[in-house]
Amino acid sequence: MKLLFKNIKELIQIRNNEVSFVSGEEMKILPTLKNAFLLVENGLIVDFGLMKDCPKADKNETIDATGKMLLPSWCDSHTHIVYAGNRESEFVDRINGLSYQEIAENGGGILNSAKKLQNTSEEDLYNQSKLRLEEIIQLGTGAVEIKSGYGLTEKAELKMLKVIKRLKKNYPLPIKATFLGAHAVPEEFKNDKNGYLEVLINNIIPKVAEENLADFIDVFCEKGYFSVDDTTRILETGKKYGLQGKIHVNQFNAIGGIQTGVKHNALSVDHLEIMKDDDIEDLKNTKTMPVALPSCSYFLGIPYTPARKMIAAGLPLALATDYNPGSTPSGNMNFVISTACIKMKMTPEEAINAATINGAYAMNLSNKVGSITKGKLANLILTKPINSYGFIPYSFGNHQIEKVFLRGEEIKK
Repeated sequence: MKLLFKNIKELIQIRNNEVSFVSGEEMKILPTLKNAFLLVENGLIVDFGLMKDCPKADKNETIDATGKMLLPSWCDSHTHIVYAGNRESEFVDRINGLSYQEIAENGGGILNSAKKLQNTSEEDLYNQSKLRLEEIIQLGTGAVEIKSGYGLTEKAELKMLKVIKRLKKNYPLPIKATFLGAHAVPEEFKNDKNGYLEVLINNIIPKVAEENLADFIDVFCEKGYFSVDDTTRILETGKKYGLQGKIHVNQFNAIGGIQTGVKHNALSVDHLEIMKDDDIEDLKNTKTMPVALPSCSYFLGIPYTPARKMIAAGLPLALATDYNPGSTPSGNMNFVISTACIKMKMTPEEAINAATINGAYAMNLSNKVGSITKGKLANLILTKPINSYGFIPYSFGNHQIEKVFLRGEEIKK
């Protein structure tokens, strides 16, 4: 099947195959073509260029994009959308003055979600999760990573990963699965964290690998959760079983997790609300992608990732939603991009780069999505008529999406 977009006001994020991510000053550069066309065939981008070179196509295979912009769909490299129920009561607790840590100590937080998930059937969990996936697709997400971590038992963690596997099979966007068994210490191991680590290392990780249920492994490296030494053990075990590392790190404290991630060639280090100069220095000239989660900072009222300082130091940066029931109950990448511009002082060019090409890299999907590149999937956003791409972050709270395409097929609402 062919599909031709013509009269595109501006075709955004055009790249060649040699660019897998952008860093530092390069993040301010967003290559575009004005008055352009783009040709899709069999779900892939096969050609694009100026309208003067536009090929002919049948009327029923053509979309007139006059006044509108076309760009690659958002690449959300950090979500937890497979969960059961919600935690709105904790939202009220925070309004009444309790901190995230205090809520967790009172039996809320991740352990609260784990209890709900353990008592939810796989079918019910799938049905809840697919609604969230469909929601974020309509908001322009065309590639997503989904973590486990709300099970905290072998049975429940495998249940989560099997739900992710079903979503992969049933929806036409790239989905990456991450095993996050080291998300919190279960209640039954409250005084024996090492015992839980032994269960993860000797029982659950081997089974996850045996059943081919995950692409990555993750750890919440934070005071009160898992130490740097714990993180090292998990990453080394993951590597043994072919699972590349991704780390939750520097959300509330900087305890050396970034250095551990770099040492173990983690694909990404995520959160980064608290960044020391040494953390920034140690990320330089590595292949580890820093990932900021600004809607988490917005929701919890915690600091934002210091994007300006990191980009000025020459680092790359990706943006993701952290969609989860406790600290970010939203998968809206449009809001993430707006918040990055408003609160982190990123330019629209930097934010769009962070949410597309750099987000794709943070999922090992650089060869499939994240840019307008010949041979990549035609996972695309067609905007409403807008003056410039700067209007996308400017119009916070309202997305500027008219249509979403996955593999060249329009996703109907």
